[in-house]
Amino acid sequence: MSAQKITIEVTIAASMRDVWHHWNTPAEIMQWNTASEDWHTTSSKVDLRVGGAYSSSMEAKDGSFGFDFTGTYIRVVEHELIESKLEDRVLLVEFFPVSGGVTVRETFDADPDHSVEQQEAGWLAILNHFKKHVESAPRA
Repeated sequence: MSAQKITIEVTIAASMRDVWHHWNTPAEIMQWNTASEDWHTTSSKVDLRVGGAYSSSMEAKDGSFGFDFTGTYIRVVEHELIESKLEDRVLLVEFFPVSGGVTVRETFDADPDHSVEQQEAGWLAILNHFKKHVESAPRA
C-alpha cells in the first residue's frame, strides 16, 4: 500500500533565482529551516545533483531534542523541481513562476508515525519561514 500524500504550498514575492538560491544554499537553509522560534538548524549540507545527498541538523534551542533530516536527490531540474528520497518516502518540491513571484509546492509521503495534520502544520510552518526569509533577504 502506498503512503498518503501531503501537499502544501506558498507563493513568495521574489525572483526564481532568489527562491532557488535560498532553498539550496546551506547558510541560507540554516536561517529559515525551523517550524518554531524555539528550534533552529545547526548545520546543513547540500550536494544538489542526482545521487547527491542533503542533510540538516535540527535542534531545540534548549538542547532537549534534536534530529537529522536527510535525503538523496533522485531528480533535479534547475528552477523547476527537486525530487528526493527520505529513507522509504519521497519528497517532490516544485517551483512555479507566477505573477509577482514564485509558488513553491511540496508533495511528500506522510510519515506513518505522525498525524497528517501534525505533518501539514509543521511542514507549512517551515515553508512560511522560508517565505518570510526570502522576502526580507537582500537579492541573491
